[in-house]
Amino acid sequence: MTTEVAAVRTVPAVVAAGDSRAAKAVHGESKVYLEVAGLPLVAHVVLVLQDVPEIDTVWVIGNKARLEAVFGDEALRARLRKPLRVIEQKETLLANAWQAYRCILSGDPESGRDPVSEADLDTEILYLSGDLPFATPQEMSAFIQQSRANGSNYTCGLTTEQALAPFRTDRVGEDGIDVAYFNLRDGRFRQNNLHYAQPARIGKLIAIEKMYEHRHQQRVMNMVRLAWSVLFANGGGARVVFFYLIMHVSGWADRRGWRRLSDWLRIVTLAANEEAVGRMMQTRFRFEVMAVGGCAIDVDNEEEYAAVQRHFDRWRGEQARLAEASYGPVGLPARVPGAVDRMVRLPEAVPAPGGGE
Repeated sequence: MTTEVAAVRTVPAVVAAGDSRAAKAVHGESKVYLEVAGLPLVAHVVLVLQDVPEIDTVWVIGNKARLEAVFGDEALRARLRKPLRVIEQKETLLANAWQAYRCILSGDPESGRDPVSEADLDTEILYLSGDLPFATPQEMSAFIQQSRANGSNYTCGLTTEQALAPFRTDRVGEDGIDVAYFNLRDGRFRQNNLHYAQPARIGKLIAIEKMYEHRHQQRVMNMVRLAWSVLFANGGGARVVFFYLIMHVSGWADRRGWRRLSDWLRIVTLAANEEAVGRMMQTRFRFEVMAVGGCAIDVDNEEEYAAVQRHFDRWRGEQARLAEASYGPVGLPARVPGAVDRMVRLPEAVPAPGGGE
């Protein structure tokens, strides 16, 4: 008796490895080329994608000459089982994302084409950044499955505070990695680096770029710029700006250890955020919350890079074990526990003061 294995529906992945405009340098180097365990970070990401069943082709967009030098290494190429395409970068994140989409439509990394059919408009892509040393294939696989199931045109990944506990300084010492969270009624979340999208179905792509450029929200001026240039000027309105400010005051209190004040201010919901972002982008937008934290840890500064180098083997091993426990073994489509529920809910979620959103 033979058991038939259902075919896996596959999509392309686009790894953002650009080094212009909003990209950050670490030690004066584009961070995707920083070496960890003998390989540039972008190579680690591409290798992880080899084990994601839903990914059929990997497209990397950035400095083409440098990327071709990285992936020209014979030992590295021998580990690649999926087609790899390298695209020359444009000036901005948005231009890179759109150019990668055009090249996927044409099947040619040198010259893309614009969408001309409904099938083109419905083309789905996994976008991710090129500096994720602890990403796991199960995490990516589960994110793709959850994104497909939620009916959106654009899904952004979130990671729970609990999933990021292995990286914290109170767990590993002074050279751990502490991150800022979105403090919401549903819990505390970190935006991870996974995006699943039908690019041509997003009405206002520019809103994505604005949020990325002002993503370091511990900086007051970035909060102000984002509130004006995206939230208010692009149709968010005063209500959305108010929620945004409340959310970040709660985050400010959280970072100072004032948990009671932070919890009291956690009145904004994930659903309210989804509705506001979808309206500004003129698309069906959703968040998906992941139970494993590898894709939420990137490298933004010298201190984080030092921590990644020191704890690489430990953290990578921990993430691999957590991913298998949560989603199943590598090489199979990820098992998504509780797939009926669209989001992971935190047991510690607090009620909203006053009952309103």
